Amino acid sequence: MSQRAKRQQRSPGDRCRSHYSAEMALAPQSTLTMPVSGDDHVRGPVAAPVTVVEYGDYECPYCAAARPVLVALIDHSPAQVRLVFRNFPLADVHPFALTAALAAEAAAALGAFWPMHDLLFSKQDRLRDKDLARYAELLGLPGDAVIRDAAQPYGDKIEADFQSGVDSGVRGTPTLFINGRRYAGRVDLPSLRAAVSPLAARTGGSPVT
Repeated sequence: MSQRAKRQQRSPGDRCRSHYSAEMALAPQSTLTMPVSGDDHVRGPVAAPVTVVEYGDYECPYCAAARPVLVALIDHSPAQVRLVFRNFPLADVHPFALTAALAAEAAAALGAFWPMHDLLFSKQDRLRDKDLARYAELLGLPGDAVIRDAAQPYGDKIEADFQSGVDSGVRGTPTLFINGRRYAGRVDLPSLRAAVSPLAARTGGSPVT
């Protein structure tokens, strides 16, 4: 069976999970502990009344499956929804997730976070340093700017994202929060529209259709 066929069989509610449950044995939280700030990567209108925060891992197949759904949610919700992505690399199960996250943050410093973000998810079976450098070059960035020593200064950002996830009860990826509350539904477009539409309407926006 092809990798694509296997992905299509996965449930929209599936998640990649870490093996280090002993380190994350806190009681599950229902709220986001670290508010969205200027340090976050935002896709969509900055002043949108509904904010979806995703904790994700670039090597997680469920995150890759969620990406087009979340993009469609924004595209079908003019001025109503914005997406924030935070790094939650499950390094014990995904050996290239951390270096991919570092590459994305290094690209962000060069003004290309979302293009690199999308490219990494579309190429998540090839995330070695030579691949990351090639993806940077495809985006018009220096290949050596997103790997090895050049990417290490962005480790603090990834660590802060990860810790905020742990503090918010994140156990696997993708985990979503909508306006600060953990979303427990399916990661498909109808379910997400149903979740965000009342929030948009409550703040004076149009229902999400």
